Amino acid sequence: MSPILNLAAYRFWPIDHPAELRESLLAKGEALGIKGTILVTPEGLNAFLAGPEPVAREMLTTLRAVPGFAELEAKESWSTDIPFKRFKVKLKREIIRMDHPTIRPVEGRAPAVDAKTLARWLDQGHDDQGQPVVMLDTRNDFEVDFGKFENTIDWRIQKFTQFPQAVQDHLNELQGKTVVSYCTGGIRCEKAAIYMQNLGLNNVLQLEGGILKYFEETDGRHWEGSCFVFDEREALEPSLNATNTKLALPTPS
Repeated sequence: MSPILNLAAYRFWPIDHPAELRESLLAKGEALGIKGTILVTPEGLNAFLAGPEPVAREMLTTLRAVPGFAELEAKESWSTDIPFKRFKVKLKREIIRMDHPTIRPVEGRAPAVDAKTLARWLDQGHDDQGQPVVMLDTRNDFEVDFGKFENTIDWRIQKFTQFPQAVQDHLNELQGKTVVSYCTGGIRCEKAAIYMQNLGLNNVLQLEGGILKYFEETDGRHWEGSCFVFDEREALEPSLNATNTKLALPTPS
């Protein structure tokens, strides 16, 4: 059986006619036989897709052909079976709901730290300026329970709309530190970092590409457990193998 390529991709970029784009992406995906979900919103796209490699890469090419999305990056992992039952393209107001319309990543992202630099900082116990680094998990509590960075800050939120209030309640704890916000693929921590900057925290970074990119580009050190994903694989180990053994497959060399 040919291995299945799983793609996770998002990009904040204005979409003027989301309904029209939804229809064209739906038609293309159905023609290809891809499985998974694409969210189409006025603020951008978010996609979780799976299929045989040629099919998955052609759908990714289709997404990158959307005006403004040529730079869409995808995190890749492999499985023996497709972890989605169907293909859906949904219209939403936000890629991830925060209920803070002034937080617009398309108008300017917060600074980011790449996976390899973060691993080095965690190795040495501080950033390159000697400032302590704290990891802030922006995911929901049940996701954190699957796995997290060592000594992470976890405010036990049940949904992302609770994050802004949680920051305000704990603002003093973050002062004087380099705060690295992280999430599964980068979406939540991108909005979270901007929100914290707006509150006056000047040394806030987002983990570029989220946990999945960290797994892809490092050996997963400083991570405890697995990473929950919203499909039938349930969670991924730092090796990017599924914890659901039925769907697990070593990454091809």
